[in-house]
Amino acid sequence: MALGDSWPALRMCLICGHVGCCDKAKNKHAQEHFRQSGHPFTKPYKERGMDWVWCYVDEALLDPL
Repeated sequence: MALGDSWPALRMCLICGHVGCCDKAKNKHAQEHFRQSGHPFTKPYKERGMDWVWCYVDEALLDPL
């Protein structure tokens, strides 16, 4: 929000717990976290009914853990 983005959906890294904005947000912090850390798995953070895992390496939705 401070960087001028609209309110984004948040994604949580399943490796370290980092929380960043989704790929539809202007700044794409979750994707940037993947690029810098190499942590490939993310999931929605505190969103009801959203039970999926995204793999940045394969660019694919995975079955929930």
